[in-house]
Amino acid sequence: MRYKFLTLIFLLVFSYTVKAQEKWSLPKCIEYALANNISIKQIDLQSKIAQLTLKQSKYGQLPNLNFSGGPSFNSGRNQDPTTFALSTQSFLSANVQLQSSADIFNWFSKRNTILANEWELKAANANTDKLKNDIALSVANSYLQILLAMEQENIAGVQLQQSKAQYINTRKLVDAGNLPELNAAELEAQVARDSSNVITAKGSVTQSILSLKSLMAIDAAAPFKIETPPVEKIPVEKIADLQPESVYALAMANMPQQRFNDFKLKAAQKVSAAAHASLYPSISMFGALSSNFINSKIPVFQPTGTFSSNVFSPQVVIGSTTYKVSSAEFFQIGDKSIPFFSQLDQNFRQSVGLSVSIPILNGLSTRTNYERSKISIKNQQLQKEADDQKLKQDIYQAYNAAIVALEKYNAGKKAVETAERSYYYAQKRYEVGLMATFELITNQNNLFTVKLQDALNQFDYVFKMKVLEFYKGQGLKF
Repeated sequence: MRYKFLTLIFLLVFSYTVKAQEKWSLPKCIEYALANNISIKQIDLQSKIAQLTLKQSKYGQLPNLNFSGGPSFNSGRNQDPTTFALSTQSFLSANVQLQSSADIFNWFSKRNTILANEWELKAANANTDKLKNDIALSVANSYLQILLAMEQENIAGVQLQQSKAQYINTRKLVDAGNLPELNAAELEAQVARDSSNVITAKGSVTQSILSLKSLMAIDAAAPFKIETPPVEKIPVEKIADLQPESVYALAMANMPQQRFNDFKLKAAQKVSAAAHASLYPSISMFGALSSNFINSKIPVFQPTGTFSSNVFSPQVVIGSTTYKVSSAEFFQIGDKSIPFFSQLDQNFRQSVGLSVSIPILNGLSTRTNYERSKISIKNQQLQKEADDQKLKQDIYQAYNAAIVALEKYNAGKKAVETAERSYYYAQKRYEVGLMATFELITNQNNLFTVKLQDALNQFDYVFKMKVLEFYKGQGLKF
Protein backbone atom coordinates (compact mmCIF):
# COMPACT_ATOMS: atom_id res chain seq x y z
CA MET A 1 0.00 0.00 0.00
CA ARG A 2 2.84 2.37 0.91
CA TYR A 3 4.58 1.54 -2.36
CA LYS A 4 1.47 2.40 -4.35
CA PHE A 5 1.06 5.67 -2.48
CA LEU A 6 4.68 6.69 -3.15
CA THR A 7 4.29 5.72 -6.81
CA LEU A 8 1.20 7.92 -7.13
CA ILE A 9 3.02 10.86 -5.52
CA PHE A 10 5.96 10.36 -7.89
CA LEU A 11 3.70 10.30 -10.95
CA LEU A 12 1.90 13.47 -9.88
CA VAL A 13 5.17 15.31 -9.24
CA PHE A 14 6.64 14.02 -12.48
CA SER A 15 3.61 15.08 -14.54
CA TYR A 16 3.62 18.53 -12.93
CA THR A 17 7.36 18.90 -13.64
CA VAL A 18 6.89 17.86 -17.27
CA LYS A 19 4.03 20.31 -17.63
CA ALA A 20 6.08 23.05 -16.00
CA GLN A 21 8.95 22.39 -18.42
CA GLU A 22 6.69 22.26 -21.45
CA LYS A 23 7.47 24.99 -23.94
CA TRP A 24 4.85 26.66 -26.04
CA SER A 25 5.37 27.29 -29.74
CA LEU A 26 3.46 30.08 -31.46
CA PRO A 27 1.12 27.74 -33.41
CA LYS A 28 0.36 25.91 -30.16
CA CYS A 29 -0.34 29.21 -28.37
CA ILE A 30 -2.74 30.28 -31.12
CA GLU A 31 -4.51 26.91 -31.14
CA TYR A 32 -4.93 26.98 -27.36
CA ALA A 33 -6.17 30.59 -27.39
CA LEU A 34 -8.77 29.83 -30.05
CA ALA A 35 -10.08 26.94 -27.95
CA ASN A 36 -10.09 28.70 -24.57
CA ASN A 37 -10.35 32.46 -25.03
CA ILE A 38 -13.41 33.70 -23.14
CA SER A 39 -14.39 36.31 -25.75
CA ILE A 40 -14.45 33.60 -28.42
CA LYS A 41 -16.64 31.40 -26.20
CA GLN A 42 -19.04 34.29 -25.65
CA ILE A 43 -19.39 35.14 -29.32
CA ASP A 44 -19.80 31.44 -30.13
CA LEU A 45 -22.89 31.49 -27.91
CA GLN A 46 -24.32 34.20 -30.17
CA SER A 47 -23.90 31.83 -33.11
CA LYS A 48 -25.80 29.15 -31.21
CA ILE A 49 -28.62 31.61 -30.52
CA ALA A 50 -28.77 32.44 -34.24
CA GLN A 51 -28.93 28.71 -34.98
CA LEU A 52 -31.86 28.28 -32.59
CA THR A 53 -33.63 31.26 -34.16
CA LEU A 54 -33.28 29.66 -37.59
CA LYS A 55 -34.59 26.32 -36.30
CA GLN A 56 -37.59 28.00 -34.69
CA SER A 57 -38.46 29.91 -37.87
CA LYS A 58 -38.43 26.63 -39.83
CA TYR A 59 -40.75 25.00 -37.30
CA GLY A 60 -43.00 28.04 -37.73
CA GLN A 61 -44.11 26.64 -41.09
CA LEU A 62 -45.83 23.70 -39.39
CA PRO A 63 -49.50 23.94 -38.33
CA ASN A 64 -50.04 24.85 -34.70
CA LEU A 65 -51.99 22.50 -32.45
CA ASN A 66 -53.32 23.45 -29.02
CA PHE A 67 -55.36 21.64 -26.43
CA SER A 68 -57.40 23.52 -23.84
CA GLY A 69 -59.82 22.50 -21.18
CA GLY A 70 -60.79 23.01 -17.59
CA PRO A 71 -63.64 23.03 -15.06
CA SER A 72 -65.70 26.04 -13.95
CA PHE A 73 -68.38 26.66 -11.35
CA ASN A 74 -71.38 28.71 -12.44
CA SER A 75 -74.00 30.36 -10.22
CA GLY A 76 -76.85 32.74 -10.92
CA ARG A 77 -78.47 33.22 -14.27
CA ASN A 78 -76.36 31.26 -16.79
CA GLN A 79 -76.73 29.50 -20.07
CA ASP A 80 -76.62 25.77 -19.92
CA PRO A 81 -73.61 24.77 -22.08
CA THR A 82 -75.33 21.62 -23.30
CA THR A 83 -78.96 22.73 -23.88
CA PHE A 84 -78.14 26.46 -24.22
CA ALA A 85 -81.24 27.23 -22.13
CA LEU A 86 -81.14 29.95 -19.49
CA SER A 87 -80.99 28.64 -15.96
CA THR A 88 -80.59 29.95 -12.42
CA GLN A 89 -79.39 26.66 -11.07
CA SER A 90 -75.77 26.45 -9.89
CA PHE A 91 -73.73 23.85 -11.70
CA LEU A 92 -70.21 22.61 -12.32
CA SER A 93 -69.13 22.33 -15.96
CA ALA A 94 -66.05 21.40 -17.95
CA ASN A 95 -65.07 21.83 -21.55
CA VAL A 96 -62.26 20.39 -23.70
CA GLN A 97 -61.10 21.66 -27.07
CA LEU A 98 -58.42 20.73 -29.60
CA GLN A 99 -57.61 23.51 -32.07
CA SER A 100 -55.33 23.70 -35.06
CA SER A 101 -54.57 26.26 -37.75
CA ALA A 102 -52.14 26.51 -40.64
CA ASP A 103 -51.13 29.24 -43.07
CA ILE A 104 -52.00 28.46 -46.66
CA PHE A 105 -50.53 31.53 -48.33
CA ASN A 106 -48.86 34.59 -46.80
CA TRP A 107 -46.86 35.98 -49.75
CA PHE A 108 -43.75 34.03 -48.69
CA SER A 109 -43.40 35.97 -45.44
CA LYS A 110 -42.30 32.93 -43.43
CA ARG A 111 -40.05 31.71 -46.21
CA ASN A 112 -38.25 35.05 -46.40
CA THR A 113 -37.94 35.07 -42.61
CA ILE A 114 -36.25 31.67 -42.77
CA LEU A 115 -33.84 32.89 -45.45
CA ALA A 116 -33.08 36.00 -43.38
CA ASN A 117 -32.27 33.82 -40.37
CA GLU A 118 -30.04 31.60 -42.50
CA TRP A 119 -28.01 34.67 -43.54
CA GLU A 120 -27.95 35.86 -39.94
CA LEU A 121 -26.48 32.51 -38.88
CA LYS A 122 -23.79 32.78 -41.56
CA ALA A 123 -23.08 36.34 -40.42
CA ALA A 124 -22.74 35.17 -36.81
CA ASN A 125 -20.28 32.46 -37.88
CA ALA A 126 -18.30 35.01 -39.90
CA ASN A 127 -18.22 37.31 -36.88
CA THR A 128 -16.82 34.44 -34.81
CA ASP A 129 -14.15 33.85 -37.47
CA LYS A 130 -13.28 37.56 -37.38
CA LEU A 131 -12.74 37.48 -33.63
CA LYS A 132 -10.64 34.33 -33.96
CA ASN A 133 -8.45 36.08 -36.52
CA ASP A 134 -8.10 39.10 -34.24
CA ILE A 135 -7.19 36.88 -31.28
CA ALA A 136 -4.66 34.96 -33.38
CA LEU A 137 -3.02 38.22 -34.49
CA SER A 138 -2.96 39.49 -30.90
CA VAL A 139 -1.39 36.23 -29.71
CA ALA A 140 1.25 36.49 -32.43
CA ASN A 141 1.99 40.09 -31.41
CA SER A 142 2.28 39.12 -27.73
CA TYR A 143 4.50 36.17 -28.63
CA LEU A 144 6.83 38.40 -30.63
CA GLN A 145 6.83 40.94 -27.80
CA ILE A 146 8.05 38.20 -25.45
CA LEU A 147 10.82 37.26 -27.87
CA LEU A 148 11.78 40.93 -28.17
CA ALA A 149 11.78 41.40 -24.40
CA MET A 150 13.93 38.28 -23.96
CA GLU A 151 16.35 39.56 -26.60
CA GLN A 152 16.53 42.90 -24.80
CA GLU A 153 17.19 41.01 -21.55
CA ASN A 154 20.04 39.09 -23.22
CA ILE A 155 21.58 42.28 -24.60
CA ALA A 156 21.27 43.99 -21.21
CA GLY A 157 22.88 40.94 -19.56
CA VAL A 158 25.84 41.00 -21.94
CA GLN A 159 26.20 44.73 -21.35
CA LEU A 160 26.22 44.14 -17.58
CA GLN A 161 28.89 41.43 -17.84
CA GLN A 162 31.07 43.72 -19.94
CA SER A 163 30.68 46.54 -17.42
CA LYS A 164 31.54 44.21 -14.53
CA ALA A 165 34.64 42.95 -16.31
CA GLN A 166 35.76 46.49 -17.08
CA TYR A 167 35.16 47.52 -13.48
CA ILE A 168 37.20 44.57 -12.13
CA ASN A 169 40.14 45.37 -14.42
CA THR A 170 39.95 49.08 -13.66
CA ARG A 171 39.77 48.40 -9.91
CA LYS A 172 43.01 46.41 -10.16
CA LEU A 173 44.71 49.27 -12.01
CA VAL A 174 43.39 51.82 -9.49
CA ASP A 175 44.60 49.71 -6.56
CA ALA A 176 48.01 49.48 -8.25
CA GLY A 177 48.09 53.25 -8.59
CA ASN A 178 48.03 53.28 -12.39
CA LEU A 179 44.57 54.94 -12.68
CA PRO A 180 42.71 57.46 -10.53
CA GLU A 181 39.82 56.42 -8.27
CA LEU A 182 37.42 58.38 -10.50
CA ASN A 183 37.72 55.75 -13.25
CA ALA A 184 36.60 52.96 -10.92
CA ALA A 185 33.77 55.10 -9.53
CA GLU A 186 32.45 55.86 -13.02
CA LEU A 187 32.50 52.18 -14.00
CA GLU A 188 30.86 51.19 -10.71
CA ALA A 189 28.04 53.62 -11.50
CA GLN A 190 27.77 52.10 -14.99
CA VAL A 191 27.45 48.61 -13.46
CA ALA A 192 24.59 49.88 -11.32
CA ARG A 193 22.83 51.37 -14.37
CA ASP A 194 23.31 48.17 -16.36
CA SER A 195 21.93 46.12 -13.45
CA SER A 196 18.86 48.35 -13.48
CA ASN A 197 18.47 47.77 -17.23
CA VAL A 198 18.59 44.00 -16.67
CA ILE A 199 15.89 44.20 -13.99
CA THR A 200 13.73 46.36 -16.27
CA ALA A 201 14.17 43.90 -19.14
CA LYS A 202 13.17 40.97 -16.91
CA GLY A 203 10.08 42.88 -15.84
CA SER A 204 9.19 43.43 -19.51
CA VAL A 205 9.49 39.70 -20.17
CA THR A 206 7.17 38.90 -17.25
CA GLN A 207 4.65 41.54 -18.32
CA SER A 208 4.63 40.26 -21.91
CA ILE A 209 4.09 36.69 -20.70
CA LEU A 210 1.17 37.81 -18.54
CA SER A 211 -0.41 39.52 -21.55
CA LEU A 212 -0.11 36.34 -23.59
CA LYS A 213 -1.56 34.26 -20.74
CA SER A 214 -4.55 36.58 -20.60
CA LEU A 215 -5.29 36.05 -24.29
CA MET A 216 -4.92 32.30 -23.87
CA ALA A 217 -7.07 32.21 -20.70
CA ILE A 218 -4.24 30.61 -18.70
CA ASP A 219 -3.91 31.17 -14.96
CA ALA A 220 -1.45 33.99 -14.31
CA ALA A 221 0.29 31.87 -11.65
CA ALA A 222 0.76 28.82 -13.89
CA PRO A 223 4.30 28.04 -15.11
CA PHE A 224 4.75 29.13 -18.70
CA LYS A 225 7.69 29.05 -21.09
CA ILE A 226 7.77 29.67 -24.81
CA GLU A 227 10.01 28.39 -27.52
CA THR A 228 12.58 30.97 -28.54
CA PRO A 229 13.31 30.44 -32.22
CA PRO A 230 15.69 32.96 -33.80
CA VAL A 231 13.63 35.75 -35.26
CA GLU A 232 15.42 35.35 -38.58
CA LYS A 233 13.99 31.80 -38.76
CA ILE A 234 10.39 33.08 -38.79
CA PRO A 235 9.17 32.78 -42.41
CA VAL A 236 8.31 36.11 -44.03
CA GLU A 237 6.98 36.54 -47.54
CA LYS A 238 8.74 38.84 -49.96
CA ILE A 239 7.48 42.39 -49.94
CA ALA A 240 7.22 42.22 -53.74
CA ASP A 241 4.59 39.48 -53.36
CA LEU A 242 2.49 41.62 -51.05
CA GLN A 243 1.50 44.53 -53.25
CA PRO A 244 -1.48 46.34 -51.71
CA GLU A 245 -3.86 45.92 -54.65
CA SER A 246 -3.38 42.15 -54.82
CA VAL A 247 -3.61 41.86 -51.04
CA TYR A 248 -6.84 43.90 -51.09
CA ALA A 249 -8.37 41.62 -53.74
CA LEU A 250 -7.61 38.57 -51.59
CA ALA A 251 -8.88 40.31 -48.47
CA MET A 252 -12.22 41.13 -50.10
CA ALA A 253 -12.68 37.44 -50.86
CA ASN A 254 -11.33 35.96 -47.63
CA MET A 255 -11.60 38.35 -44.69
CA PRO A 256 -14.43 37.47 -42.26
CA GLN A 257 -15.48 41.10 -41.82
CA GLN A 258 -16.31 41.39 -45.51
CA ARG A 259 -18.22 38.11 -45.48
CA PHE A 260 -20.03 39.29 -42.35
CA ASN A 261 -21.16 42.48 -44.12
CA ASP A 262 -22.30 40.54 -47.19
CA PHE A 263 -24.37 38.16 -45.08
CA LYS A 264 -25.89 40.97 -42.99
CA LEU A 265 -26.90 42.82 -46.16
CA LYS A 266 -28.60 39.73 -47.60
CA ALA A 267 -30.35 39.11 -44.27
CA ALA A 268 -31.63 42.70 -44.25
CA GLN A 269 -33.00 42.27 -47.78
CA LYS A 270 -34.93 39.13 -46.77
CA VAL A 271 -36.26 40.83 -43.63
CA SER A 272 -37.55 43.63 -45.87
CA ALA A 273 -39.22 41.10 -48.18
CA ALA A 274 -40.94 39.48 -45.19
CA ALA A 275 -42.10 42.90 -43.95
CA HIS A 276 -43.43 43.76 -47.41
CA ALA A 277 -45.44 40.51 -47.50
CA SER A 278 -47.25 41.51 -44.31
CA LEU A 279 -48.88 44.37 -46.26
CA TYR A 280 -50.98 41.86 -48.24
CA PRO A 281 -53.85 39.55 -47.20
CA SER A 282 -53.01 36.15 -45.83
CA ILE A 283 -55.07 32.94 -45.99
CA SER A 284 -55.13 30.29 -43.32
CA MET A 285 -57.13 27.18 -42.51
CA PHE A 286 -58.41 26.26 -39.07
CA GLY A 287 -60.19 23.38 -37.41
CA ALA A 288 -61.38 22.44 -33.94
CA LEU A 289 -62.74 19.49 -31.97
CA SER A 290 -64.61 20.25 -28.74
CA SER A 291 -67.07 18.90 -26.16
CA ASN A 292 -68.34 19.77 -22.71
CA PHE A 293 -69.83 18.36 -19.53
CA ILE A 294 -72.31 19.67 -16.92
CA ASN A 295 -73.13 18.07 -13.58
CA SER A 296 -76.81 19.16 -13.54
CA LYS A 297 -79.44 16.42 -13.41
CA ILE A 298 -82.24 15.82 -15.93
CA PRO A 299 -85.84 14.77 -14.91
CA VAL A 300 -87.07 11.20 -15.41
CA PHE A 301 -90.82 10.74 -16.45
CA GLN A 302 -93.20 7.78 -16.44
CA PRO A 303 -96.53 7.51 -18.35
CA THR A 304 -99.75 7.64 -16.22
CA GLY A 305 -101.71 5.17 -18.36
CA THR A 306 -104.26 7.81 -19.49
CA PHE A 307 -104.43 9.72 -22.69
CA SER A 308 -105.55 13.28 -23.34
CA SER A 309 -107.34 14.46 -26.46
CA ASN A 310 -108.81 17.89 -27.29
CA VAL A 311 -109.62 20.05 -30.28
CA PHE A 312 -106.06 21.22 -30.39
CA SER A 313 -104.67 17.74 -30.55
CA PRO A 314 -102.66 17.01 -33.69
CA GLN A 315 -104.33 15.12 -36.55
CA VAL A 316 -103.05 12.79 -39.20
CA VAL A 317 -104.71 11.78 -42.48
CA ILE A 318 -104.43 8.21 -43.63
CA GLY A 319 -105.97 7.70 -47.05
CA SER A 320 -109.16 9.75 -46.89
CA THR A 321 -109.69 9.30 -43.17
CA THR A 322 -108.62 11.88 -40.58
CA TYR A 323 -107.51 10.66 -37.19
CA LYS A 324 -106.92 12.61 -34.01
CA VAL A 325 -103.72 11.82 -32.18
CA SER A 326 -103.93 11.48 -28.45
CA SER A 327 -100.82 11.90 -26.28
CA ALA A 328 -100.01 9.91 -23.22
CA GLU A 329 -99.73 11.79 -19.96
CA PHE A 330 -96.46 11.52 -17.94
CA PHE A 331 -95.49 12.35 -14.43
CA GLN A 332 -91.93 12.96 -13.06
CA ILE A 333 -90.68 10.16 -10.90
CA GLY A 334 -87.16 11.59 -10.24
CA ASP A 335 -83.98 12.83 -11.93
CA LYS A 336 -80.62 11.43 -12.97
CA SER A 337 -77.11 12.51 -14.01
CA ILE A 338 -75.51 11.66 -17.34
CA PRO A 339 -71.97 10.19 -16.95
CA PHE A 340 -68.96 12.36 -17.87
CA PHE A 341 -67.76 10.42 -20.90
CA SER A 342 -71.31 9.93 -22.16
CA GLN A 343 -71.78 13.70 -22.18
CA LEU A 344 -68.47 14.19 -23.98
CA ASP A 345 -69.68 11.78 -26.64
CA GLN A 346 -73.15 13.38 -26.90
CA ASN A 347 -71.79 16.96 -27.00
CA PHE A 348 -68.91 16.28 -29.37
CA ARG A 349 -68.60 19.05 -32.00
CA GLN A 350 -66.36 19.61 -35.02
CA SER A 351 -65.56 22.72 -37.03
CA VAL A 352 -63.32 23.52 -39.99
CA GLY A 353 -62.96 26.61 -42.13
CA LEU A 354 -60.84 29.16 -43.95
CA SER A 355 -59.72 32.53 -42.63
CA VAL A 356 -58.62 35.56 -44.60
CA SER A 357 -56.77 38.35 -42.80
CA ILE A 358 -56.64 41.69 -44.60
CA PRO A 359 -54.53 44.48 -43.04
CA ILE A 360 -56.55 47.69 -43.36
CA LEU A 361 -55.66 50.02 -40.54
CA ASN A 362 -53.38 49.14 -37.63
CA GLY A 363 -51.78 52.44 -36.81
CA LEU A 364 -49.55 52.13 -39.91
CA SER A 365 -47.31 49.81 -37.89
CA THR A 366 -47.00 47.32 -40.76
CA ARG A 367 -46.13 50.04 -43.26
CA THR A 368 -43.68 51.59 -40.80
CA ASN A 369 -41.94 48.24 -40.28
CA TYR A 370 -41.53 47.87 -44.02
CA GLU A 371 -40.12 51.39 -44.42
CA ARG A 372 -37.80 50.78 -41.50
CA SER A 373 -36.53 47.59 -43.15
CA LYS A 374 -35.65 49.52 -46.31
CA ILE A 375 -33.66 52.00 -44.25
CA SER A 376 -31.85 49.08 -42.59
CA ILE A 377 -30.80 47.85 -46.04
CA LYS A 378 -29.35 51.25 -46.94
CA ASN A 379 -27.59 51.45 -43.59
CA GLN A 380 -26.05 48.00 -44.10
CA GLN A 381 -24.90 48.99 -47.58
CA LEU A 382 -23.20 52.08 -46.19
CA GLN A 383 -21.58 49.99 -43.44
CA LYS A 384 -20.26 47.59 -46.05
CA GLU A 385 -18.82 50.44 -48.11
CA ALA A 386 -17.23 51.99 -45.02
CA ASP A 387 -15.62 48.69 -43.96
CA ASP A 388 -14.36 48.05 -47.49
CA GLN A 389 -12.82 51.52 -47.61
CA LYS A 390 -11.26 51.05 -44.19
CA LEU A 391 -9.87 47.67 -45.22
CA LYS A 392 -8.18 49.19 -48.26
CA GLN A 393 -6.83 52.06 -46.17
CA ASP A 394 -5.49 49.64 -43.54
CA ILE A 395 -3.79 47.50 -46.19
CA TYR A 396 -2.04 50.47 -47.76
CA GLN A 397 -0.98 51.68 -44.33
CA ALA A 398 0.28 48.20 -43.43
CA TYR A 399 2.23 48.03 -46.69
CA ASN A 400 3.80 51.43 -46.07
CA ALA A 401 4.61 50.45 -42.46
CA ALA A 402 6.27 47.23 -43.71
CA ILE A 403 8.39 49.19 -46.22
CA VAL A 404 9.51 51.62 -43.52
CA ALA A 405 10.21 48.76 -41.07
CA LEU A 406 12.32 46.97 -43.69
CA GLU A 407 14.35 50.08 -44.41
CA LYS A 408 14.86 50.73 -40.70
CA TYR A 409 15.92 47.12 -40.18
CA ASN A 410 18.51 47.30 -42.98
CA ALA A 411 19.81 50.62 -41.72
CA GLY A 412 19.94 49.30 -38.15
CA LYS A 413 22.23 46.41 -39.10
CA LYS A 414 24.75 48.85 -40.53
CA ALA A 415 24.49 50.97 -37.38
CA VAL A 416 25.29 47.93 -35.23
CA GLU A 417 28.36 47.11 -37.33
CA THR A 418 29.59 50.68 -37.02
CA ALA A 419 28.92 50.84 -33.26
CA GLU A 420 30.69 47.52 -32.63
CA ARG A 421 33.73 48.66 -34.56
CA SER A 422 33.76 51.97 -32.70
CA TYR A 423 33.49 50.25 -29.33
CA TYR A 424 36.28 47.81 -30.24
CA TYR A 425 38.70 50.65 -30.98
CA ALA A 426 37.54 52.53 -27.89
CA GLN A 427 38.42 49.52 -25.73
CA LYS A 428 41.90 49.33 -27.27
CA ARG A 429 42.53 53.02 -26.65
CA TYR A 430 41.23 52.77 -23.09
CA GLU A 431 43.50 49.82 -22.35
CA VAL A 432 46.60 51.86 -23.31
CA GLY A 433 45.36 54.95 -21.50
CA LEU A 434 44.48 57.01 -24.55
CA MET A 435 40.76 57.36 -23.70
CA ALA A 436 38.95 58.47 -20.60
CA THR A 437 36.54 56.18 -18.77
CA PHE A 438 33.62 58.48 -19.53
CA GLU A 439 34.29 58.23 -23.28
CA LEU A 440 34.51 54.41 -23.05
CA ILE A 441 31.20 54.28 -21.18
CA THR A 442 29.65 56.56 -23.82
CA ASN A 443 30.75 54.19 -26.60
CA GLN A 444 29.49 51.20 -24.64
CA ASN A 445 26.09 52.82 -24.07
CA ASN A 446 25.89 53.75 -27.74
CA LEU A 447 26.49 50.12 -28.70
CA PHE A 448 23.90 48.95 -26.19
CA THR A 449 21.32 51.41 -27.53
CA VAL A 450 22.03 50.50 -31.14
CA LYS A 451 21.70 46.76 -30.44
CA LEU A 452 18.40 47.28 -28.64
CA GLN A 453 17.11 49.37 -31.52
CA ASP A 454 18.28 46.75 -34.02
CA ALA A 455 16.40 44.02 -32.14
CA LEU A 456 13.34 46.24 -32.01
CA ASN A 457 13.63 46.98 -35.74
CA GLN A 458 13.92 43.31 -36.58
CA PHE A 459 10.90 42.24 -34.57
CA ASP A 460 8.93 45.26 -35.76
CA TYR A 461 9.70 44.34 -39.37
CA VAL A 462 8.61 40.71 -38.86
CA PHE A 463 5.39 41.75 -37.17
CA LYS A 464 4.55 44.38 -39.82
CA MET A 465 5.08 41.77 -42.51
CA LYS A 466 2.85 39.31 -40.62
CA VAL A 467 0.12 41.94 -40.42
CA LEU A 468 0.35 42.45 -44.18
CA GLU A 469 0.18 38.69 -44.72
CA PHE A 470 -2.77 38.54 -42.32
CA TYR A 471 -4.85 40.79 -44.58
CA LYS A 472 -4.73 38.13 -47.28
CA GLY A 473 -7.20 36.21 -45.14
CA GLN A 474 -5.24 32.99 -45.41
CA GLY A 475 -4.11 32.71 -41.79
CA LEU A 476 -0.80 33.39 -40.07
CA LYS A 477 2.24 31.36 -41.07
CA PHE A 478 5.07 30.76 -38.62
